[in-house]
This record gives sequence, C-alpha cells and structure tokens, in this order.
Amino acid sequence: MNLNLKPRVLQWARERAGLDAAALAKKVGGNVTAARVKEWEQTGQLSFTQAKKLAHVTRTPEGFLYLAEPLEDKLPIPDFRTVGDTPLRRPSPDLLDTIYLMQRRQAWMRDFLIEEGEPPLPFVGSANLNTEPERVATDVRKTLGFAEGWANEENTWTEALMHLRQKIEAAGVLIVVNGIVGNNVYRKLNPDEFRGFVLCDAYAPLVFINGADFKAAQMFTFAHELAHLWIGQDGVSNFEALQPPPDRVEQWCNAVAAEFLVPARELRECWPAARQAEEPYQYVASRFKVSTPVAARRALDLGLATRNQFFDFYRGYQQDERRKQHRASKGGDFWNTQNVRVGQRFGAAVVRAAKEGRLLYREAYHLTGLSGSTFDRFAETLGFRMG
Repeated sequence: MNLNLKPRVLQWARERAGLDAAALAKKVGGNVTAARVKEWEQTGQLSFTQAKKLAHVTRTPEGFLYLAEPLEDKLPIPDFRTVGDTPLRRPSPDLLDTIYLMQRRQAWMRDFLIEEGEPPLPFVGSANLNTEPERVATDVRKTLGFAEGWANEENTWTEALMHLRQKIEAAGVLIVVNGIVGNNVYRKLNPDEFRGFVLCDAYAPLVFINGADFKAAQMFTFAHELAHLWIGQDGVSNFEALQPPPDRVEQWCNAVAAEFLVPARELRECWPAARQAEEPYQYVASRFKVSTPVAARRALDLGLATRNQFFDFYRGYQQDERRKQHRASKGGDFWNTQNVRVGQRFGAAVVRAAKEGRLLYREAYHLTGLSGSTFDRFAETLGFRMG
C-alpha cells in the first residue's frame, strides 16, 4: 500500500540533505532509480518502507514527511555564512544536529558550573563593535596569558595552534574540534558549508571548529570565534580566503583575529626583510607562527601585497593542501581524537559528575557520545579511575 504524501515535502527532504535525484536513489537502494525519486516528488506516492528509508538517508525526522508543508530550516543562532555576496542554501541536517548537540552540552555545563559556585567569565560581552580591534586583541592576549610575541617561543605553527587551543580551554571556554557529527563517521561536516561557530554564555562559552577544514585555516577560525565571545555574539561563520562577508560583526571579528595573530605594527616592521626572502609569506608565517594563508591575508589587508598576488598564492596553496589531505592517513589515535571532539574541560566535568552520582551514566553517555567501556577508557585518559 502506498502512502500519499505531499510532493513538495518529499522534495524538501531531498534538497535539505544536499542530494539530487540520482544520489538519493543510490542511497535508498533496492530498485529505486532517479526516475522513481522524481515520480515520488510529482505524485507523493511511495511505500511505507520507502518513506522510512527516505527519512533515514536524508536525516529527516520521519514524522516530518507527513506534514502538509515543508518546515523552514533555520539555524538557532545568527547565520553569517556567505559565498561571495550570496547567502548559502538552507543549513544541512549535519550542521543543525551539530549545533543542537553543542547547545545541549553547553546547557548542561552551565548548570554544572553554577552548581559548583563558579563565577561568570568577565571577558564574555566585554567589548562592542565600537571598541578598537587592537585594544581587544591586546585584551585577548592578556586573558589567555600570552605575552607579546608569544608565538615566537613555539617551534612550529602547529605547536602554536595546539598551545592556543589549550590556553583558550584553560580560560574557561569549551573547545570542540570535530569533522563529523558526534562520533558518526558516516556524517562528515562540509567545510564549504561552515568553518566554525560560537555559542556565547557567561559561564560556559563554546567554540566549535570544523575539523574537516584545512588545519592551517583553523588557527584563524579560533581567533575569529574568540572575537565573537568578546562582543557576546553567537554565530556560524564561513569565509572564503579568510575574508568575511559584508557584515559589520564578521568584519570586526576578522580585524580582531588578524591583529591578535599578526600585529600590524610588527608586520610592517618586518615586511622589508620578508620581501627579500625567497618566500615572503613563509618568512612572515615563521616569525609569527601562523599558517602561510594567514600571513598572506594579513599582508593583503595591510596593503603590503596586491589582490592578484594573494589569490595566485591562495589558489596554489589550496591545491597543495587538497593533495596532502588525499595522501594523508585517515587514522589517528582514537583517544586523542575524543579529547578534541568532546573537549577535555567538558569531558572531565561529565566524568566527575557521573562518578560522584550527580549525573546518570546514560545521560553522560548521551552527552559525550561514548558508552560502556569506551566511556570508562575515555575517563581514564582524563585521569579518572572508574568502577
């Protein structure tokens, strides 16, 4: 027996998953073809089993397929994503589910910290769009405990990135770096859709970095999302070539991030020497321990390089990075991965609450995406003995 659903709802389910008719047919499997998918979207008629499969592969709650009208997918936080001057398509189920998961974690952590008697963090919302970016960048360094020129003490920019992440977490910010939805390796996050987002809160601010993005781009995203915390502004960000959309909030946050990572005065002082180097952007990157794209973007913004010079470099850089990612191993230490997917600060709080009987284990499993012996082993990596 066929169901009679609304054709526009079926089309909506497919489109929100970013699939064309052929791709959806392949995922549904069986004898379903692209022509059959198009027939569903014209007549609304398909079997109960097919509807269940359709809901599953498009990440659509099954009941939504029975609605008279499609739902309007909206992000629960401000959307600053654009490609050029054009807003992106509706948010994917993967992005939406990731934000909802992070909101649940943040809400639990906020209650936990208040119960612990922790004070609110004074830097969240301490600035506004009229505050000079240079002043905020200085305050960010001070809050994180960085001296001027801190990055020079690191051997490489990757070590500087790790140090930055640790300092941000130590300042009270929940940090999550993940390239998939939770621990579902079949639901990969698309860096072309978003680079990161921030959930502001005076007790449990949260920064999420899309781990599927180029690693070299993540340091700038970290700094950009930090700036969001200073003005207390939630948001999802996505910028091409480290360039924000024509929005005052994003432009201000980019200015703070750039000044934090590569102070203008210092770059201007070293630029004559950089120009004499065989690879000027690499020279700047080595001095400030940032990636070469950040160095090149900063040189462009300060008028030290032309747009043609920057984009010639950036296109070549992207091609090189894609080749490296293709050759790179897909493996890695599972427990180290969990430390960044869950976050050490958040993970330690959940484990302690469960161990002390203040949180049911099933709730701890739900919050972390880990269960049973896997959760116990994760707890041990954080210094807790379970059982």
